[in-house]
Amino acid sequence: MKPSRFRPDWSEKPPDPGTYRSIAKYGDPDRFKHPSDAWVRMMQQEFGMTDADFKVKQDEGHERVVLDRPPALDPAQIEALTGIAGEENVATDDYSRVKYSSAKTSEELLELRQGIVREVCDVVVHPRDKHDVQKVVQYCDAERIPVTVFSGGSGVNFGCRPYRGGVTLVLSTHMNQLLEVNELNQTARVQPGMFGPAYEEVLNNAPERFGCERRYTCGHFPQSFEYSTVGGWIVTLGSGQASTYYGDAYDIVFSQEYVTPVGTFKTLDYPATATGPKVNDIMKGSEGTFGILVEVTMKIWRYMPENRRRFSFMFPTWEAAVDASREIMQGEFGLPAIYRISDPEETDRGLKLYGVPGALDKVLAPMGFKPGQRSLCLGNVEGDKDFTPLVARKIRKVARRHGALPLTGYAARMWEHTRYTEPFMREDLNDYGILLDTLEASVTWDNLHRLHQGVRAFVKARPGTICMTHASHFYPQGTNLYFIFLAKMDLEEYVAFQAGIIEKILEHGGTLSHHHGVGRLMAPWMEPHLGKEQMEVLRALKRHFDPHQIMNPGGQLGLDEIPRRR
Repeated sequence: MKPSRFRPDWSEKPPDPGTYRSIAKYGDPDRFKHPSDAWVRMMQQEFGMTDADFKVKQDEGHERVVLDRPPALDPAQIEALTGIAGEENVATDDYSRVKYSSAKTSEELLELRQGIVREVCDVVVHPRDKHDVQKVVQYCDAERIPVTVFSGGSGVNFGCRPYRGGVTLVLSTHMNQLLEVNELNQTARVQPGMFGPAYEEVLNNAPERFGCERRYTCGHFPQSFEYSTVGGWIVTLGSGQASTYYGDAYDIVFSQEYVTPVGTFKTLDYPATATGPKVNDIMKGSEGTFGILVEVTMKIWRYMPENRRRFSFMFPTWEAAVDASREIMQGEFGLPAIYRISDPEETDRGLKLYGVPGALDKVLAPMGFKPGQRSLCLGNVEGDKDFTPLVARKIRKVARRHGALPLTGYAARMWEHTRYTEPFMREDLNDYGILLDTLEASVTWDNLHRLHQGVRAFVKARPGTICMTHASHFYPQGTNLYFIFLAKMDLEEYVAFQAGIIEKILEHGGTLSHHHGVGRLMAPWMEPHLGKEQMEVLRALKRHFDPHQIMNPGGQLGLDEIPRRR
């Protein structure tokens, strides 16, 4: 018998309530996903680690949350907020203040595990409805109390950090319902705090829940789908994994209702209008700096999973995969819903992640699909039963013309099985001092290889660093590049290394963010990226909507004072 392979003592115990770890943990407290044995061997090889390095955990964050900072608001202000939302919906305890002042940026998580708390709100308010929100904003504007919004808490750009304290409004506690499905217009009116799975479940069951004739889908499935909200998708300009067909959050929004310090307004329900620049578009991606989204009407689509066609291919090179992808996106025959291509490093490491045996190389390599060169493509087509086979057939034809080997839909099914679970592994890695993070950028086809090579060169110049890259959101004019890096490094080095990657993205012609939003993370680079004139337009809007600078102050979107990172 072969000796059993060493396996780290991955955590399987839910964090104790009230601890820093319970805030830092991704997703449900009792849900876990661990790196495979192949990944452990890979990390040992890449990072020079031994079994002994996986036996002692570090900075686990099991200590109870304790603050030495009492709320800065005076008792009369807290009493006034309580009078608006009700005593049961206002909290000033240490745990609530820290929990609702934190999201999932790597720096935040690593600090929480060490018991480090930086910016924190003074009071947490859970508004019951949009009228509560309006009263809280009016009161805070009069009292000059900062207001920060928390919904799903899955953001990765410091967007939930209340730089100047004040009030954090938690929208997902009560404002989480689908209010109406308009079947004639094919739209749904929904509250911003509704989580993705609940939203999709109600749409899928629209006949039973709303008396509709058809079933519907929201079309928006980011990796954070299970733990992000409809409002969060919109105000950060998110993008779902099926965006190539359904569009980004920007495209899915039909109309919105906002509460701002200068008043409440709702944009109009029209499929198109030529009444000047659209305020509806201006508010998308505003990240709580102009006002608070309290209701939104979204476009929806017919739900027809029975017609879904999955596909996967192996291309001989990354260049062939990119060329084929561009031809598919510009082909005018219809678009796939999910479409992804992985660069050679991600392809080879991904095969290990999915447990594909090494014997496969003996078959693929002689056919021209060599390790270190080949590129995996996977995806699916959704829609009408006549549409899906047509598009799938066209995609296969283009792929074959660029030298691809069809792999059936197996790889796509494997990816779907784990599509929402990869973030759970970050906790295991952090337990043993391994850092995993991501940065992504939009890029045009003519600059894709320059950006890919430039960022990879910077990342790989650091010894012992894994850099996996894929493109997963496609347009006729270009795509995005999603860089995933893993390394053994401390927090100080990580902050500098991350900044270096952002610099390289800009230097090589990428945008600051494709779908993670800006927050405070990208704020220092906003003006160099957009230019002074565009930033002045955004600041003018800020001055109009928020004359007293209470809405998410502290560098959000780069619109006001940008605090130092550390």
